[in-house]
Amino acid sequence: MSLTSLVITASEANGEAAVNPFVIGGIALGLLLFALVALMMFGAGREHS
Repeated sequence: MSLTSLVITASEANGEAAVNPFVIGGIALGLLLFALVALMMFGAGREHS
């Protein structure tokens, strides 16, 4: 599929998103919170400078 036909297909597609945006936001929030907790656990045993 060429780039031109892909752009035309994407521009003609209208309607609801396939996935609810709140689901995507929830997943992103969960990943960021997991990274925060992992960072806090990693630094818990270290002395402060």
